[in-house]
Amino acid sequence: MSLVELIGQADERGLAASGLACLDRCIPLLGGDDEVLRPLWAGLADDVGAAEWGERLEQVRGKLGGEFGTGDFSGSGSGSGEDEAVLLVRRMLAAAPVERSAAGVRAWADACSVAALRIHRLLDPLKDAGDSVDARREGRTEGMSPLVAAELRRQITVLELLAGHGPAGLRPALEVSTEGRRVLRAVVSRRSRRRG
Repeated sequence: MSLVELIGQADERGLAASGLACLDRCIPLLGGDDEVLRPLWAGLADDVGAAEWGERLEQVRGKLGGEFGTGDFSGSGSGSGEDEAVLLVRRMLAAAPVERSAAGVRAWADACSVAALRIHRLLDPLKDAGDSVDARREGRTEGMSPLVAAELRRQITVLELLAGHGPAGLRPALEVSTEGRRVLRAVVSRRSRRRG
């Protein structure tokens, strides 16, 4: 089943976990520590109400600082790949719904999926042969670069875990995201060393 199909079938918790996992893997670009999103993961596990979810989200935004204005996820098309990647992560966080409605988290999860794949494509030292990440999400994976392929696999795995195990899938989904965060942190570190 393609990533697009999995998102289309996911329930509200699965969608929220999918969006949160994409954001979690990209947090190194904002300088966030490994624990910064834990309150949101815990909120999914405890199924907190809308008000508490919104409070936790605002706390996370406060810790990460910066401006979280609205905008699309298309990227700026200018500046370095890393600058554009940072902008995409900021937009992912800005777009996180304060109220976890099914419609809100579906739109967010879908946008985060696209943004996370674009970020990995921007930072991958090897070129992805595809024209767009949309083709990757629909299952056309020929010529994928390694970093993009790994991110696509992680997104699919998170959705499958939540679909197959419900709330019990949150812990392994978090583990999948932690692994992806370490990979992206290493990529960012290597790019910094090459520049420095």
